[in-house]
Amino acid sequence: MKNIINSIINKDCIEEMKKINDNSIDLIIADPPYNLSKGNTVKVGKLQQDIGMGGKWNKVMENWDNMPFSDYIDFTIEWLTEAKRILKDTGSMWIFGTYHNIGIINFVCQLLEIEIINEVIWYKRNSIPNLSGRRLTASHENIIWCHKGNAKKRKYYFDYEFSKNGNFEEDLLKKSGKQMRTVWDIPNNKEKRELEYGKHPTQKPLRLLKRMINLSSKEGDICLSPFSGAGSECLAAKELNRKFIGFEIDKEYYEICLKRLNCKEVDKKCLNQ
Repeated sequence: MKNIINSIINKDCIEEMKKINDNSIDLIIADPPYNLSKGNTVKVGKLQQDIGMGGKWNKVMENWDNMPFSDYIDFTIEWLTEAKRILKDTGSMWIFGTYHNIGIINFVCQLLEIEIINEVIWYKRNSIPNLSGRRLTASHENIIWCHKGNAKKRKYYFDYEFSKNGNFEEDLLKKSGKQMRTVWDIPNNKEKRELEYGKHPTQKPLRLLKRMINLSSKEGDICLSPFSGAGSECLAAKELNRKFIGFEIDKEYYEICLKRLNCKEVDKKCLNQ
């Protein structure tokens, strides 16, 4: 595994995680496909339109975001099984989702005996307006924080002091010196440097990821991103003096990762060791 530390790998995360030793990763931040593009082609008047689970305006329009429902459940079981295996007893995992898929992730966590520590609501005060006029404007995402232990075995790392007294000026809900709650008011806008080399349709802001990393890991820890997208999770880890491993199956986004992180392609020989 040492050959892929501080690297992004352009391969399927499930197959690559199988090569990682048991109990070797300190922190996992997973932003899996929400499967928003899954749906049917329907006829509206004379037009044919593809409607995803999230509706027309929420579709990501990427092949990796379009799976049959049963396949998506199997996919979630597969990657979470490997994530649990490689996670240390002292480690934990953050998983992003929305109402379209978070119930599946919650169910699979319970199925695999992955204990949920908290469910965080990421409130996005600058969310995109709803254009249909047929529903409320979506202004939050769900984040599950979990670990591989149980009520009798809770060893995961948590920086309580940071959660209480850290600098959270952008969060209008966090009171200085008070315990952090499970609703985070963090704008979704990105700094110019975050979009310098291109962007991913579900890219998360660095300020959000850095909060998660600071809460649940220490300097020098290994942070793994199974679905790296544009590499934000790995970049946040790097800037906080953590080691990182990222997997991104899409070649276009993989190239963005390499540029953002100033990484070189990993030798294929290293991937087989």
